Amino acid sequence: MKAIVYDKKNSRSPLQLREIEKPQPLDDEVLIKVVCVSLNAADSRSLKLGIIPKKRIFGSAIAGIVESVGKNIQQLKPGDAVLGDLSDFSFGGLAEYVAVPEKALVLKPQNTSFEEAVTLPVAATTALKAMRDLGKIQEGQSVLIVGSAGGVGSFALQLAHYFGAKVTAVCSSKNREQSLSLKADVVLDYTQHDFTKGNHRYDLVLAINGNYSLLGYRRVLKPNGICVTVGGSLSQILKSVFFGWMLSVGGKRMKTLSAKADPKDLEYVARLLAEGKIKALIFKHYTLAESAEAMEMLSKGHTPAKVVIHI
Repeated sequence: MKAIVYDKKNSRSPLQLREIEKPQPLDDEVLIKVVCVSLNAADSRSLKLGIIPKKRIFGSAIAGIVESVGKNIQQLKPGDAVLGDLSDFSFGGLAEYVAVPEKALVLKPQNTSFEEAVTLPVAATTALKAMRDLGKIQEGQSVLIVGSAGGVGSFALQLAHYFGAKVTAVCSSKNREQSLSLKADVVLDYTQHDFTKGNHRYDLVLAINGNYSLLGYRRVLKPNGICVTVGGSLSQILKSVFFGWMLSVGGKRMKTLSAKADPKDLEYVARLLAEGKIKALIFKHYTLAESAEAMEMLSKGHTPAKVVIHI
């Protein structure tokens, strides 16, 4: 089969299209014929930090068709259309086939395409966990989303609207119309407006890859507000982890999301997509052979929506 394999010795690009042996599923695994993959920060960050998957194949979010199953598989069968989050299962999506545990997968809704469905793993589930589980979002609350463009940001904006919050989005001017189309009530251009110095206060601040200080985020919280930081550079993540708890005083809480693959969350957002409550935004399509180019674009951080690779 064809796959994008990491080769650090290649001077042009470490991500190379190769012919490798097709995997065989173990007793507790499912073999998936991959239809498409969406790249996530989990892929580009791991590549940048040199955290290479066991089989040297990236690709955390997949959609495809069950090819065969191990003898212990109970729920899935050959021919089922599925989607999955492989970020906790050694990645492997950038290939024609991948063998993964059944618990990494959920059924794809029949009325959604593979391309739409594959945008959900990692991005939409991260947004859900940040808003609902850590942020404790409630109807009528005032929510600030810093980084409303991009995979997680665009889903977070839609979920905040779905939960009945009043949403202020922070993005660049070029992504203003996208944020408005996703039902943001207010859009702030970060090149023109420093929200940390304004007078508005929020029940929930979602900081996605933000370059602002933790003190700045804390300042704009209401007395019992919550700030949830998601992603960012390694230094930003470390600051959130080590110093966030020190700023969680006086009712204000600073939290850092460490997302884990959760099939129940994936089923939840898949249902919302199928019901038209949220929608998939795809910025650009690539072929498998163009995976290195796609990863480079993602790593630059200028993609307002999902990048999808068609296998």
